[in-house]
Amino acid sequence: MRRTIVAGNWKMNNDLNETETLITELLAGMPTLSANEGVIICPPFTSLPLAADLIGSSALSLGAQNMSDKEDGAYTGEISGRMLRSVGCEYVILGHSERRQYFRETDALINEKAKKALAVGLAPIVCVGETLQQREDGLTMDVVSTQVRGVLEGLSSSDMSRVVVAYEPVWAIGTGRNATPEQAQEVHRQIRGLVVQSYGEAVAENLSVLYGGSVKPDNVADLISQDDIDGSLVGGACLKKESFLSIIRSSIRQER
Repeated sequence: MRRTIVAGNWKMNNDLNETETLITELLAGMPTLSANEGVIICPPFTSLPLAADLIGSSALSLGAQNMSDKEDGAYTGEISGRMLRSVGCEYVILGHSERRQYFRETDALINEKAKKALAVGLAPIVCVGETLQQREDGLTMDVVSTQVRGVLEGLSSSDMSRVVVAYEPVWAIGTGRNATPEQAQEVHRQIRGLVVQSYGEAVAENLSVLYGGSVKPDNVADLISQDDIDGSLVGGACLKKESFLSIIRSSIRQER
């Protein structure tokens, strides 16, 4: 049975005071989760130690928004996977479309980061997705397939048991637009099919594939009801307790 996951990507938002306020509010309103349900928050690097302290042994899990493909060394401004583990991170988002767009990250680089993350005990949330032009040109499946193969290259079946994939159509991120449940399901099914080809049915059936792209309280239930959508990677709506808690409540304990 696949795990249902709701992950909140704070992006470049919230200082320490705002971090404390939001996490305290989330903890006060969190529903009880089953063993097969998870909620992850991914604050900025500067808030990670405080977030870890506040989360403690609660139902929330901690993730980072990025990491270096290097283990250590003279790489000013970079953060290694080992550093993230040392402050209590369990997850790390890799290859978000904004990293691809603004920082020119490639599938090969994201793949190297995923391997480094797994080596230190971090579960990578690897992101894939097409631009509006690519969708309009009918290239969605080709683009997503190339990205999936690239970011998962060389990972073992054991590695895959710790990987999460997030499909985030670039045209739906921060735009207020989102893929219809049917559009999202089509791509999620394609992603799972690619994993079947490389790793077999058992690995693919245990892989959580999340949808990201203007996820909100009023659309998440329809998205999560699709057969191959196992949760969501939430952007702006995770920065307010009411909307994020609503998304969490709408996502957990869905029939599969």
